[in-house]
Amino acid sequence: QVHLVESGGGLVQAGGSLRLSCVASGSISSINAMGWYRQGTGRQRELVAVISSDGITDYADAVKGRFTISRDDAENTVYLQMNSLKPEDTTVYYCNADWGRGVGRTSSWGQGTQVTVSS
Repeated sequence: QVHLVESGGGLVQAGGSLRLSCVASGSISSINAMGWYRQGTGRQRELVAVISSDGITDYADAVKGRFTISRDDAENTVYLQMNSLKPEDTTVYYCNADWGRGVGRTSSWGQGTQVTVSS
């Protein structure tokens, strides 16, 4: 099992910055990739950014150039640095871990952290 705990959400003015953190515990060595997703009310959860165990990153078009995902393996932590925030970035952000192998491959989710960007 992989357990995830997020932190760092809050209220910020448009143009400001926030950094989200996600600490993983449990079967760390089985993690293939970690990512951040967000889900607005009545909307499907969407990928924001992902980083593989090899350090390869990918971003949603809406956040490219503004958000940066990174990892600190010594702290088992993944970060999402969010700059130039916009009101449309307001929603709940979830950390995800893709872990396991073969038929045992699965995902774990954090509890979510609210990000609110005021105009």
